[in-house]
Amino acid sequence: QVQLVESGGGLVQPGGSLRLSCAASGFTFSSYAMKWYRQAPGKERELVADITSGGSSTNYADSVKGRFTISRDNAKNTVYLQMNNLEPEDTAVYSCNAVRFRNGRRIDYWGQGTQVTVSS
Repeated sequence: QVQLVESGGGLVQPGGSLRLSCAASGFTFSSYAMKWYRQAPGKERELVADITSGGSSTNYADSVKGRFTISRDNAKNTVYLQMNNLEPEDTAVYSCNAVRFRNGRRIDYWGQGTQVTVSS
């Protein structure tokens, strides 16, 4: 059974930090690129960061560059999102996504999400 389970969300003051984790099971984690998305109330889902299957390349949304860091540990089947200098605008539900292409077909798995609230 495929599972992606996010953890690490919560309430933090502006300027604070959180580290999100996404633990994967039921599929070959090291074969999948991993992405973190977020969705705030009334807004469209936004791609925050992604990392290649081997971890050699990362990309970030302009809004989080220099503040967020995506990483992965393929031995632990886990992807992380370190979030520093958090701003109220970062408040959203954060979800992880595993994606690969196989025989021309896109395969996606999603977690349930974890709430991040940045407020004083």
